[in-house]
Amino acid sequence: MAAQSPLIEMPLFPLASVLFPGGQLQLRIFEPRYLDLVRECTRHGTGFGVCLILEGREAGEPAIPAAIGTIARIKDFHRGEDGLLGIVVEGGPRFRVARTRVRADGLLRGDVEVWPVEPELPVPVEFALLQSILERLIETMAPHWRHAPRSAYDDASWLGLRLAELLPLDAHEQQHMLELNDPILRLAELRDILPRFQKP
Repeated sequence: MAAQSPLIEMPLFPLASVLFPGGQLQLRIFEPRYLDLVRECTRHGTGFGVCLILEGREAGEPAIPAAIGTIARIKDFHRGEDGLLGIVVEGGPRFRVARTRVRADGLLRGDVEVWPVEPELPVPVEFALLQSILERLIETMAPHWRHAPRSAYDDASWLGLRLAELLPLDAHEQQHMLELNDPILRLAELRDILPRFQKP
């Protein structure tokens, strides 16, 4: 990366899934530490960091998170039939965790360096098939993207991040795609993975 940005402090939410910039996740909140996190972010209009769990679980003892994550901003709230708070979050910029600490209530906080947004790059012609595949995936799996402008499909970063989100990659493969800083390389790796998902 280029010159380092100053560190900012934020609560971290280790999850068993990866949040991509521009992506969405629905979360059920029931532990007191995460209810406090939601209150804090709502009160101050701030986000929190979502990181893939490397060791541990989502509930209980603080988990060990991946060093690269995505800033999440709360977009919607609802109360589930089970009475639990549900939130919808949207992914913002990625970040690298410089150091972490655990509060007395078990909430993980981190000092993070926010990464710049990836530049928009045109999709090279050899990856045109990926655009068609993403259109089909969105039709069946992600209706909230149906109204994305055509220009979004021509942006290598957006195309790669949406494919990494919707293809049946395992969590560590998704994390690898999140950590890549070259949108064209991400498309190349996704194209090379595709044969795994083709029916014989």
